[in-house]
Amino acid sequence: MTENGFPKGFLWGGAVAAHQLEGAWQEGGKGVSIADVMTAGSNGVERKITDGVVAGENYPNHEAIDFYHRYKDDIKLFAEMGFKSFRTSIAWTRIFPNGDDQKANEAGLSFYDDLFDECLKYGIEPVVTLSHFEMPFHLVKEYNGFANRKTIDFYLRFAKTVFKRYKNKVRYWMTFNEIDNQSDFNNQFLMATNSGILLTDPESNERNMYQAAHYELVASALAVKEGKKINPDFKIGAMINYTPIYPASSDPADILLAQKAAQKRNWFSDVQAWGEYPKAIESYIERKGFRPDITAEDRVVLKEGTVDYIGFSYYQSATVSAKKNDADNISDPAEVIVKNPDLKESQWGWPIDPSGLRLGLNTLTDRYHLPLFIVENGLGAKDDLTDDKKIHDQYRIDYLKAHLQAVKKAIELDGVDLIGYTSWGCIDLVSAGTGQMSKRYGFIYVDKNDDGSGSLNRYKKDSFYWYQKVIQTNGAEL
Repeated sequence: MTENGFPKGFLWGGAVAAHQLEGAWQEGGKGVSIADVMTAGSNGVERKITDGVVAGENYPNHEAIDFYHRYKDDIKLFAEMGFKSFRTSIAWTRIFPNGDDQKANEAGLSFYDDLFDECLKYGIEPVVTLSHFEMPFHLVKEYNGFANRKTIDFYLRFAKTVFKRYKNKVRYWMTFNEIDNQSDFNNQFLMATNSGILLTDPESNERNMYQAAHYELVASALAVKEGKKINPDFKIGAMINYTPIYPASSDPADILLAQKAAQKRNWFSDVQAWGEYPKAIESYIERKGFRPDITAEDRVVLKEGTVDYIGFSYYQSATVSAKKNDADNISDPAEVIVKNPDLKESQWGWPIDPSGLRLGLNTLTDRYHLPLFIVENGLGAKDDLTDDKKIHDQYRIDYLKAHLQAVKKAIELDGVDLIGYTSWGCIDLVSAGTGQMSKRYGFIYVDKNDDGSGSLNRYKKDSFYWYQKVIQTNGAEL
């Protein structure tokens, strides 16, 4: 049943990741994660991944916004907005500091007990990602991350531990955040944060990605199977960065290229939803001669551990041109992307395309026949704090309003089955891609600058009150 265009019980809320807001990187027995060795970057300047923590470097995730010590006040603000859900992740290194530890860290488990209890106190349902760009750095160094089959067992131990601990507190789970990002296999940030692989030989990047991604998909399926044993009522989903891919023109070469580029991104969730590899990817792997290690047992596991829903982020669409490469030779979809002249861009150069969200909702529905959950969507922008501590972010309201209008049409006119909507970075946090604080997404302003200075005080933006009204009216007033 729908009410004002959105389902009754719709999970309105916000989304974050542990490493981008918790801070306290060495407290409570926490180990070093891949995020802890990522330096600050900027728009157009990539973050560096250092060999351990190096003196003199700026590591913005170390303190982040100090949510670890301030979560009660922040969740109270979420409750004031009316959140029905709060998506976050469990930092793997708070539970298993090195990743391959035999025993879990009780202090880390207790922290999330308290965090989830605080959410539930206000009727806010936790939505939890198991692996969100925060693999233990020890696994990166000693095992080459998910390029090693052994990492499946380490991940599964982590998953089973938290499933058991929070089986009566968390119902919605996701196994890997934006698992399809690594289709851009020449991007060090995406490969390190997704698979824990440090790129050393460009000739082997693609081969290593397909192998590591396979092990992640097996790990995801095993987690689904084990989770359902622990609590059959768990809803365990995939999580992808859904990016509609448009042809640059009506030229059939562009249209075919767009299809092939989409196949290179969609296969991750295909495996998670269907339990088997799509024919195009099976053919591609065989043709390229780098058949990954796939056992008969793996194929059974993939079939038995399919997901309950598709969680996804949506920020932008992509446009591709065969003038850069043809459909038969494309390997990395990122290499054929061109600027779309019909779309405006954000301050960070991301196309703004609300219609692409409706397209995505329809495409994913037609492809998977599963419930969907928009778990990230938002505008990264610079905000100005006025002398009287106000933030007038009408540009953010306009962005979110346009996207939610597209969502409403997808539900009302297209029949899309949507669980909820959690806007990304509901409180300002460290940007994953750039390490900046100045790339702000939140409804709540955090007084912190890119150089680490600032009071960390919280201030409500204009968008705070707008989103509060959206939730109160279940989307009737956008």
